Amino acid sequence: MPVTDAQHDLDNLTLTIVAEFAAPVERVWQIYADPRQLEKVWGPPTYPATVVDHDLRPGGRVNYFMTGPEGDKHAGYWLVTAVDEPTSFAFEDGFADLDFTPNPSLPVSQNVYSFAAHGGGTRATYVGTYESAEALQQVLAMGIVEGASLAINQIDALLAS
Repeated sequence: MPVTDAQHDLDNLTLTIVAEFAAPVERVWQIYADPRQLEKVWGPPTYPATVVDHDLRPGGRVNYFMTGPEGDKHAGYWLVTAVDEPTSFAFEDGFADLDFTPNPSLPVSQNVYSFAAHGGGTRATYVGTYESAEALQQVLAMGIVEGASLAINQIDALLAS
């Protein structure tokens, strides 16, 4: 299992997940840079993602929806704020209506995904920062740690294919 640690910090409003992959940084970067690869690992296995728009440049936007086991759809978006290919990118991540209009009633997080060479592979650090402890607690109650860990753990199979 690639996820080696998952910690939340209500004082600093952060959720940090660390994972390690047996692949070079550039290969892990490709997963996020390629919408067809991203949709194989974004969302838990029972909620596969469909990436509709993908612009991984500062100012770009990624729109996606996940489809649940009953056919239910849940949309989200990224607003890309920084890119340092292939070692990191930052984005605002939010929930959306099915037309990708941001849903202001659900939390938004500021995220930094970083990739560093480690032990012949890559250590990925995923940090999400929330506006309030209540927002962080809300996504924790929604199962974000479990869902994100299941999603990230799919990366190994994609790297092996």
